[in-house]
Amino acid sequence: MAKFSLQPNNFCSLSHTPNTYNSFFKVKNQHLNLFPSKRSLKFRVLCSVKEKENAQKGERVSEVISGVQVDKSEQRSPNTDSDSREVDFNLNWPPWKNIPQRYKLIGTTSLAFVICNMDKVNLSIAIIPMSHQFGWNASVAGLVQSSFFWGYALSQLPGGWLAKIFGGRKVLEIGVLTWSLATALLPSLAGFMPGLVLSRVLVGIGEGVSPSAATDLIARSIPLEERSRAVAFVFGGLSVGSVMGLLLAPPLIQNFGWESVFYIFGFLGLAWFLAFQYLKEEQASYASVPSSRAQSINLNKSWDTSLAELGGSLKEVPWNAFFQSKAVWAMIYAHFCGSWGHYTCLSWLPSYFSEELNLNLTEAAWVSILPPLASIFVTSIAAQLADNLIANGVETTTVRKIFQTVAFLSPAVCMTLSSVDLGLPPWEIVGILTGGLALSSFALSGLYCTHQDMSPEYASILLGITNTVGAIPGIVGVALTGYLLDTTHSWSMSLFAPSIFFYLTGTIVWLGFASSKPQNFSNSD
Repeated sequence: MAKFSLQPNNFCSLSHTPNTYNSFFKVKNQHLNLFPSKRSLKFRVLCSVKEKENAQKGERVSEVISGVQVDKSEQRSPNTDSDSREVDFNLNWPPWKNIPQRYKLIGTTSLAFVICNMDKVNLSIAIIPMSHQFGWNASVAGLVQSSFFWGYALSQLPGGWLAKIFGGRKVLEIGVLTWSLATALLPSLAGFMPGLVLSRVLVGIGEGVSPSAATDLIARSIPLEERSRAVAFVFGGLSVGSVMGLLLAPPLIQNFGWESVFYIFGFLGLAWFLAFQYLKEEQASYASVPSSRAQSINLNKSWDTSLAELGGSLKEVPWNAFFQSKAVWAMIYAHFCGSWGHYTCLSWLPSYFSEELNLNLTEAAWVSILPPLASIFVTSIAAQLADNLIANGVETTTVRKIFQTVAFLSPAVCMTLSSVDLGLPPWEIVGILTGGLALSSFALSGLYCTHQDMSPEYASILLGITNTVGAIPGIVGVALTGYLLDTTHSWSMSLFAPSIFFYLTGTIVWLGFASSKPQNFSNSD
């Protein structure tokens, strides 16, 4: 058994009791040098190793001390009778140094999605004091809010294509920079309606390319058995962003004015962009040490690609093969159905809570936080369960179908219960709707994983296609809900009935035609 102790006369000794050999460490003050490094601190200590005659020739002190690496590159002196060796002590600093690269990418991408939804929901709160200040009526306020979805819908396909050409990481950082600058400039443009609308369109464009960029990043860097958790963690940032945005915006507006929300949230995005540049540079030095077999695919595309190559790459996309696949059409329709329920509820639930359930504005605002807050909890459970099922041999298509079915039927059932007059008190209805909308997060381990499962090469473009169609409810569904409400004066008919219809039909189409089997679209075109 080895004993390591400090002696008062400036040296440390190590004794080894077995009969094979005894070793003696001598660390002198003048031989202790510190060689700093930007990623680790390395102490290089010259140690004297004296072995007895009965020690075997190949034995070294590193066999006794675990984790100490002996370097024979330097000798203290050629005349010394003892073998001098250089011992390196590496301290792990910074603490995230040894985290695999793919986890760093997923963590920072999830943080980008947090900021994404903070910048999406900030206007829904700030629109109230802005309308009072500039004298906007409901139609003008609706125009301003819907302008986000114009840019969001237009950028889906270009975002997927650019992510395939340049890599999801580069497209993501440009998207964050775009929407953050547009958010920070909005207060300066608020008095000029075309400029205000343009700023929100730019926010939509920046956020619109982000899902495809993240999908490409996940498909290229995350292995199948970790994919559900990666998708859930990244897109789960949207729920966190909704909660944080709804929590932070009201006190900021009350204390510093509505402009502060856009300045602060925009600054957060710019800070993320700068930090992401540093993270990329730090990771570059570790690029030669792959952390996963999936990282063998090149993540970075050259920005020197010519316009001719870009045009050629666009022609190389197997568009015909995409639209000849029943599984792709199932993804498109499922994305539309899920987005209808999500966007209409996101826009109208606060009004429903206030008017139909007779909650005051403060209560309605706090209640609106409950669905995304519950989604964070549900997402983590669903992702872990999905990956475990796949790891245990359950077919990937079966897992995706089950989880997406839960994501559709749960809110449909809960909306049906809320629509029927069962004599339930308001807080029970709130609980039912919260549970149903939270369970819709199972889609992150269903539909949103299918793009990567089906074709990692074209995952970003596939998501661009489905997300383009999925953005239509943000433009049409929100306005149609208001029209039906004015016409029928019924929340059940205007808000819940259309969502229930799309949830049910989406379930049928998904179970009938969805597939996660890998497809080689290039060969089938």
